[in-house]
Amino acid sequence: QMVESGGGLVQAGGSLRLSCVASGRPFSSHVLAWFRQTPGKEREFVAAIRWGYGTTYYADSVKGRFTISRDKAESTLYLQMNSLKPEDAALYYCAKANSYDTSPTPYRDWGQGTQVTVSS
Repeated sequence: QMVESGGGLVQAGGSLRLSCVASGRPFSSHVLAWFRQTPGKEREFVAAIRWGYGTTYYADSVKGRFTISRDKAESTLYLQMNSLKPEDAALYYCAKANSYDTSPTPYRDWGQGTQVTVSS
């Protein structure tokens, strides 16, 4: 199970850095991703990274503002979030999959999430 941290309350325009310690050591073939969810809505893809090559993918809504990265030695995934907007407020999760997908279905080892609140 992943363990997310780093959420909190921030003003619009501010920044947060989320961390996710992966369960076990991800393989180079794995894709690790961030998703977010608000009450009553489906889990939404935010960003993903290929653990081996470091290729990154972003949802259009966060492109240019969020940066996904990883520390392979520490098996830790990061999400640097800048220029935060009220609509970015959600419970953020990380998870692992064998291949890239923007649907949450192929992903596993979901953590408990970390809450991000953005005040306007």
